[in-house]
Amino acid sequence: MEKLIIREWSAADRPREKLLEQGRRALTDAELMAILIGSGSSKETAVELCRRILSDAQNNLNNISRLEVPDLCRYHGIGEAKAISIIAALELGRRRKEMEPETISVLNSSRKVYDYFRSYIQDLVHEEFWVLYLNTGCRLVDKKIIGRGGNDSTPVDIRVILRYALQVQAGSLVLIHNHPSGTLRPSNADKLITKRIVTAAELMDIRVNDHIIFTDTSYFSFRDEGLL
Repeated sequence: MEKLIIREWSAADRPREKLLEQGRRALTDAELMAILIGSGSSKETAVELCRRILSDAQNNLNNISRLEVPDLCRYHGIGEAKAISIIAALELGRRRKEMEPETISVLNSSRKVYDYFRSYIQDLVHEEFWVLYLNTGCRLVDKKIIGRGGNDSTPVDIRVILRYALQVQAGSLVLIHNHPSGTLRPSNADKLITKRIVTAAELMDIRVNDHIIFTDTSYFSFRDEGLL
């Protein structure tokens, strides 16, 4: 039997019409994704295709947010344009969290730093090294990415870190980098670069409050573990 395309379904089953009539919260994740891609393939509707993608991702949007364009294009019916639409929508959702109204953050514990910064570095498949610049009251002055790397290392220029600290008159720093592998323990290279930054910062009377390793689900604090 020939498969019906979405516009041939009853109005109650069409994602766009369902959103208009019942509101956005009435739609399943697959229906919302189907609106993004617009159409499926000759073998399955957009909703069926999106259900299959979600099923492969354990019905977890966080897993889908880690996919790149080539990963999505492996599905018959998903071309580059549709893959980009899905990725862009999920990225907008992530950025929305960053734009929520907030007062100037007081980052005086590892948990506060993790809760504040998690959305910036979540879902990355490569390493990034960031520095949070704080005043003497541990209030955030600015944040800056220092380096991007592969999946297991990131180049870090200590001169860049300290030059910017002087520019914004920071009294202390929090170092942050992620481990895409999910490993929480610091490597020997992590320990070495931390020691070098601490030593250099002390010469300028700038304190390194912590170095925190992020994964998508947890963190490791040098300060909490007695390594600072």
